[in-house]
Amino acid sequence: MDYYEIGDTIHGSKIYVEARKIEGYRVIVKTGRHKAQSVTLIENAKAVIVKKLKYANKKSNERTSSS
Repeated sequence: MDYYEIGDTIHGSKIYVEARKIEGYRVIVKTGRHKAQSVTLIENAKAVIVKKLKYANKKSNERTSSS
């Protein structure tokens, strides 16, 4: 499955990325003392999930209706 639209996201435990230019490398605050890194890839950017998440929340489009 390929994602090409603005706002499309991928989630993985390990993701390989490549691009011609990298912009805005910075450390961002997540929760409490936990930190993360943020970077923007420019021109011909590509991302591939190398290792999937061990535990992933499965979102369901089905709604339960109460009668």
